[in-house]
Amino acid sequence: MDAVRHRQVAVNGISMHVAELGSGPPVIMCHGFPHLWYSWRHQLPAVAAAGWRAVAPDMRGYGATDRPDAVADYRVDRVVADVVGLLDELGEERAVFAGFDFGAELVWSVALRAPERVRAAIVINNPFLGRSPVRPSDYFARLAQKHFVHVHYFMEPGVADAELASQPRQFLTRVFWALSGQCDYFETWKAPPGVGYLDALPEAPPLPWSWMTEAEMDAYVEQFTRTGFTGGLNWYRALDLNWEASAPFGEAKVEVPVFFLAGERDCDLAGFSGPDPLGRMSSLLTDLRETVMVPEAGHLVVMERPVEVNAAIGRFLRSLA
Repeated sequence: MDAVRHRQVAVNGISMHVAELGSGPPVIMCHGFPHLWYSWRHQLPAVAAAGWRAVAPDMRGYGATDRPDAVADYRVDRVVADVVGLLDELGEERAVFAGFDFGAELVWSVALRAPERVRAAIVINNPFLGRSPVRPSDYFARLAQKHFVHVHYFMEPGVADAELASQPRQFLTRVFWALSGQCDYFETWKAPPGVGYLDALPEAPPLPWSWMTEAEMDAYVEQFTRTGFTGGLNWYRALDLNWEASAPFGEAKVEVPVFFLAGERDCDLAGFSGPDPLGRMSSLLTDLRETVMVPEAGHLVVMERPVEVNAAIGRFLRSLA
């Protein structure tokens, strides 16, 4: 990781921290919650070695990138403009965009709103499902009447912010473990409505794990201890705004080349994407090149199974070249 270049760039009215490795056509790698550019640490060298310029920003609200206070500053048009502005700053017309978690949702949004800037999309775990017929806050509020649901909990301003910031190491350790293929994330759904996330998350075994060292966890804890979690939580709080803004794209299909990869034990596919999410996604894409399912891996497949993920991404990038 010593070879990774770090710099701040001015894009779309914010200062964005970017980690880069390699040269060639750009691959812009977008993370989700609670992550950093560092979550792509295993992919940066592999993409660079394949002859591409790997570019992993701290997304708006995270790490060394600016963290606006207003939820409206995390609307889909703003975050799309962030990465399109980053592409402009790189002096490139198009890029391959890669994303997981909220980063995956961002990549789908760029493909819909600025397809001319997308050479291809590499999407991990979160399939494209089109526009929901139900406002997100209404859906998750109904679900949260039955049991704890983190999305509903995160949407309430100030509540999760205080809990998570008070114990960042405990939260990050527990949530990373819960999201992995070695745990069952839906243990959290056994918790009753009204509890905090730390009460709902299962205990994690001591580090190191097979896919995470104590030093790697320290990198996350250091950053989130400094910044808190509000910037990342604002992506959840903007879900209703984004749902409203997506009305013009309600019937749209994604028409860029797509490579989709997921962990077979990913909780988003299993519990948050409706019935037959892969079939639904296939019906809404015009150029799905390949779907790869990684056995035994969960939502953090990029960290859990980097060898398999890097091989699949490398194969897809070679096919584009």
